[in-house]
Amino acid sequence: MDTASLAAALVAAQMAKVQLAVAAKMARLDAQSGQSVANLLSAAEQNMDRLANVAAGIGTQVDITA
Repeated sequence: MDTASLAAALVAAQMAKVQLAVAAKMARLDAQSGQSVANLLSAAEQNMDRLANVAAGIGTQVDITA
């Protein structure tokens, strides 16, 4: 194996290492964002459950002018 081939193989190995690191980082970000979305949906569901017992028409005549 000549020097150029060895150098090319080392560069390719380094690029593969970088690509794997980027892929792992993206996978972690997706997992974290998925968990954040799940937490947000859970909080929204809890908030909706609180409003389920409110009588019909509550809040329809709220004046929010300042």
